[in-house]
Amino acid sequence: MKVAMYYNNNDIRIEEMPIPEINDDELLVKVKACGICGSDVMEWYRIKTAPRVLGHEVTGEVVKVGKNVTKFKEMDRVFVTHHVPCGKCRYCRAGQETVCETLRTTNFYPGGYSQFLKVPKINVEKGTLLLPDEISFEEGTFIEPLGCVVRGQRIAKVGPEQTVLVLGSGLSGLLHIQLAKALGAEKVIATDITQYRLDAAKKFGADEVIDARENVPEKVKELNDGRLADRIIVSTGALPAINQALHSIDRGGTILFFAPTSPGTEVKIPFNDLWKNCNTLTTTYAAARRDLEEALSLIKERKVNVKDMITHRLPLEKTQEGFNLVAEAKDSIKVVIEP
Repeated sequence: MKVAMYYNNNDIRIEEMPIPEINDDELLVKVKACGICGSDVMEWYRIKTAPRVLGHEVTGEVVKVGKNVTKFKEMDRVFVTHHVPCGKCRYCRAGQETVCETLRTTNFYPGGYSQFLKVPKINVEKGTLLLPDEISFEEGTFIEPLGCVVRGQRIAKVGPEQTVLVLGSGLSGLLHIQLAKALGAEKVIATDITQYRLDAAKKFGADEVIDARENVPEKVKELNDGRLADRIIVSTGALPAINQALHSIDRGGTILFFAPTSPGTEVKIPFNDLWKNCNTLTTTYAAARRDLEEALSLIKERKVNVKDMITHRLPLEKTQEGFNLVAEAKDSIKVVIEP
């Protein structure tokens, strides 16, 4: 089978690998679509394990079923997630599934940028969902990123009567905008440094947009009857955005740091202001099954429009072109590889 082998962001080669053999507890899935995640182009993060086949936003069709597998059959349309929690450790029992050690060590083989995928037993049992006919394979690639957004907004307690500020209007930011509106947020304000993405933010539900090069806290007050934001979602690792968040939060408000920075980045926090104003700073990482199931429902019920977010559909042979588009972060939103 063909795979797109990652060596670095500018060196992705189409290579041949054997189709994986499965055991009695596993599935073999023919990959139909795999989205390129922003984390795939974080070279500092990915280069440590290169060369490897990346890709974790996967949908496909079951082509072989281990004899002990009873939940799935050949020809089933499925979504498969790469990381799954054990469900038994102290973190899982406390609802903190995404810091479970098992979640951080599980994966499928070899990766989504391949023609076939072997799904291990634990992923079959805890990380594979049937894809309803109402959801296309391409739309299904959003289940994982939207699941991460669902988890983040649950942690940040996003809901009605809130002004939500989304800093960064890339794919994650746009999903955050849509979900905040679906959860009843009174006003959603979005920022970015490119006009293309500011236009996209308006298209996908932002009530107001701000060029991130402006004085964001002052613009928020101008657009929000003199108040700052109740909830802020930082969907970029850019230091200026993090600093804007720290100065744009209203009393009693919560800041969700959704995206990582480069390693070693340090942030100065106006501690006394945050303390006096009873602000909450929180983070989120990955998604667990309950988040993925909710994301699937949101897509199925068309409460979050993912279809119109797909700007590029590329064959496996053009994976390098897809990486270039995502890394440039200009005139693209979602790039989907179709092996």
